[in-house]
Amino acid sequence: MSDIRQPLYGDAATRAREQLAEAPVPSDLDVAVSVAQQLLGSSSVPALRESLRLLLRALGAEPTTLPDAVEPPPLRCPAAYPQDPTPCGGPTVVTVLDRTGAGANGCEHHGARLLASLEGGRVYPLPDAPDGAAIRVFKAAASTLPYAWVKRGEGQ
Repeated sequence: MSDIRQPLYGDAATRAREQLAEAPVPSDLDVAVSVAQQLLGSSSVPALRESLRLLLRALGAEPTTLPDAVEPPPLRCPAAYPQDPTPCGGPTVVTVLDRTGAGANGCEHHGARLLASLEGGRVYPLPDAPDGAAIRVFKAAASTLPYAWVKRGEGQ
């Protein structure tokens, strides 16, 4: 057995070249699929983009122009509690104030949830709010449990 760190000369080098020439060459699609499989669990956006680009090229479907950058999802309204997993229910249309006058602007959905969780809270429409927005929030809050996103056990 020879040392694999040493370069090959003569018959050994010829045999190695012949073996490489006979080895099957993977197709572009095989390579692209292999890369995609390896990166499937990756959170690296550039790596995932490159993997997708390789797959599209192998399938002959690579775009000729780059698409516009994807906008990140909008932030939730200020009235949404961080622990509340629900998305906003539309644009920011109301201000919800607590009994001390501190408050937050919010969509109708999170405005109602915030108002339901306050004692002595009030709701006011923003100047560009659709008609009845504050009333809808007030009515929705009346039928919403305080801290509605908290899971409650049986008997509570």
